[in-house]
Amino acid sequence: MQCNLLKYAIRLLFAIASTVVFTMQPSNLYANSFRNVLNSSRLEFGGWVHGGATFNPSQSNGFNGPVIFADQANRFQLNQLNLFMLRSVRTIGNTFDWGGRFDFMFGTDAIFTQAFGTPTFDVNSGELLKRSNWDLDLCCSSSKTYGIALPQAYLETFVPIGNGFNVKLGHFYTPTGFETVPAPDNFFYTRAYTLNVGEPFTHTGMLANYNFNSNWTVLAGTLTGSANGGWDGGWDKQLGNWSGIAGFTWNSNNKATSLHFSGTYGETSTRSSEIWAFYNIVFQHRITPKTLFVLHHVYGYAGGVLLNNLKYTNVIKDAEWMSAIAHLYYDLTENVSVGFRGEWYRDDAGFRNPSPFRIAAAANNVNGTAISYAGNLSSVTATPADYYAATIGLNWRIARSLRLKWDWLKKLNLRPNIRYDRVDALDAPAYRPFAGNKDQILFSLDFMLPF
Repeated sequence: MQCNLLKYAIRLLFAIASTVVFTMQPSNLYANSFRNVLNSSRLEFGGWVHGGATFNPSQSNGFNGPVIFADQANRFQLNQLNLFMLRSVRTIGNTFDWGGRFDFMFGTDAIFTQAFGTPTFDVNSGELLKRSNWDLDLCCSSSKTYGIALPQAYLETFVPIGNGFNVKLGHFYTPTGFETVPAPDNFFYTRAYTLNVGEPFTHTGMLANYNFNSNWTVLAGTLTGSANGGWDGGWDKQLGNWSGIAGFTWNSNNKATSLHFSGTYGETSTRSSEIWAFYNIVFQHRITPKTLFVLHHVYGYAGGVLLNNLKYTNVIKDAEWMSAIAHLYYDLTENVSVGFRGEWYRDDAGFRNPSPFRIAAAANNVNGTAISYAGNLSSVTATPADYYAATIGLNWRIARSLRLKWDWLKKLNLRPNIRYDRVDALDAPAYRPFAGNKDQILFSLDFMLPF
């Protein structure tokens, strides 16, 4: 089955690439006809390829500690081969419109993007659970690294009431936060701890957006399929557990400044009425046309979770996590940008940030026994701690800078990064998740090519 899925993925990629090349020939009658069909149906096909390598001089076990996404030390990883099919929705006018989107992802980021909202261990009791079958077992468990995720599969409609509602129904990326999973939507190769373990990645359910005017937009929806309070839910487990999501975005008249507030709230699972909730605030201000400043804050809460870490053993306790991040980006030229990100993240109970995260994320219930294909579960550590991270890097549209003639390379983006991490345990013995160290430095280089 794994081999067949990989073959289908390769064939699909080849088909999309062939279609792109085919339709780029303006003199080809068949290409023009096919392109006209796509235009008339408003169907879009595309994707991106993203990969890179991280040099970590302090690591020898293959992982960059609790850092995820670019979590593999001293090796190349194909992070995302993402293919999508999209029918965009017209959001103006007085008529109904419909559309939707489906995404397929293969790579090392798939394991962090799958619908893992029903974890291997119940967060309140520690009992083994059956995980969602939506996309967890599609491929490659024996590889320890690569997998397949289906992060988006939703229908969308525009309802012409008032200024118009947009409604999504299905499985979709969260509208909360600043950084996100898809590689083209981020400046840096690595992500902040806030995205990694402070926020949801995806939801399953319904989400509605309404624009009151050019300044104010509100969102609200219902979420299901999750034993983590509506986070990262699937289609076949925990469907009786419903949570809510709500928020708003304000934009200034000149669109230079925005403020976003959103969060989720609900019972943790069908097995527990304990509350799982979080909120986040994102402030963005374009200081100049070339300079963007961002502040991001998150606070999360999970009631009555069972803790087993370096400080607590079989202790039931409320858990909190919070963070503050500052981003600054500047366009040096049309094709070169520089960025800085500084973060403080607190895992107050040692509940949210295990290291290495991949081993914990790859855990599954196999015939009543918890195992991880990514490594030994007993090697995973966690403790209440403050995490600090500072990252600086470049985005270089190399093909445009060098004026290369190949059209398919014009969107190629190279991103060299340097990142420093440090951890301080909270009222506990020193915590050393970075190969026995309290800190580490990462040197990374990745590429991102949309098509």
